[in-house]
Amino acid sequence: MQVLKPTGAKLFFIKLRNQKALAAMSLPFVIWLLVFKYVPIWGWTIAFQNFKPAKKLADQQWVGFDNFKFLFLDDGFYRVMRNTVVMSSINLVLGFVTAITLAILLNELRRAMFKRFVQTVSYLPHFISWVVAANIVSSALSTENGIVNILLMKLHVINEPILWLAEGKYFWGILGAAEVWKNVGWNTIIYLAAMTTIDPTLYEAAEMDGASRFRRIVHVTLPALKPIIVILLIMNLGNILESGFEPQYLLGNGLTADYSENLDIFVLKYGIAMGKFSFATAAGMFKTVISFIFLFSANHLAKKLGQPRLF
Repeated sequence: MQVLKPTGAKLFFIKLRNQKALAAMSLPFVIWLLVFKYVPIWGWTIAFQNFKPAKKLADQQWVGFDNFKFLFLDDGFYRVMRNTVVMSSINLVLGFVTAITLAILLNELRRAMFKRFVQTVSYLPHFISWVVAANIVSSALSTENGIVNILLMKLHVINEPILWLAEGKYFWGILGAAEVWKNVGWNTIIYLAAMTTIDPTLYEAAEMDGASRFRRIVHVTLPALKPIIVILLIMNLGNILESGFEPQYLLGNGLTADYSENLDIFVLKYGIAMGKFSFATAAGMFKTVISFIFLFSANHLAKKLGQPRLF
């Protein structure tokens, strides 16, 4: 006699009953997720209204897609979209390359004390707020006693100090370098954790076959990190329009606005600060939709290529 296995909702409740402790531990997080992530979605309706804070929500004037039309007809919108995508791409590429490189170098260190010292030093900037970090970057790039100008002049690379934060063409590079300095150590943690799961016998077998240290990295370490790299890449592509806010806001100024203003600053400056709440909501909603498209596209592409995926 064939026994029918429970499926669907019935199977879910059976698992829930068998894992009551885990369900109870997860309940606070589920409540937090609903209250702070899903309930506020009702605010998206503002994007389709001519929202006035003095009026009740039911009394607002509905304008359809007019706010989106204004958004897409605004020349400034395409400028900040360019800046957002470029800065996100720079952070994505530099973040992956530097984190993986540092993790591999740390993994190859044999002296435990020196390894821990390097890890600690590389982690520390992550715990500094961007307010402090921006001041450090500004001081380092100062024309009077900034270490960058002094070093370049000592090496005869430049003849006079450069106003790094007064010219837009330098901003993307400065931001990328600042992001790497602040987060590279923290980003290596997950790669170092993945390396601890690699079977040591694989390295021993490669060494017996005559593989050099570099070839062991290429043929053993990197393939083991591949699943982690793919998953993190998918997650980061879902945040391609999240280029940051604090570093651009703190390091940017009127002279570099054409390069430093991203979508979040655009929403603050031309939406919230000017009382155009519907316009700001439309811009934020657009960013979320594009992020979803990138996330699902990257996940689908990983599936097609036979790589690990999120769902």
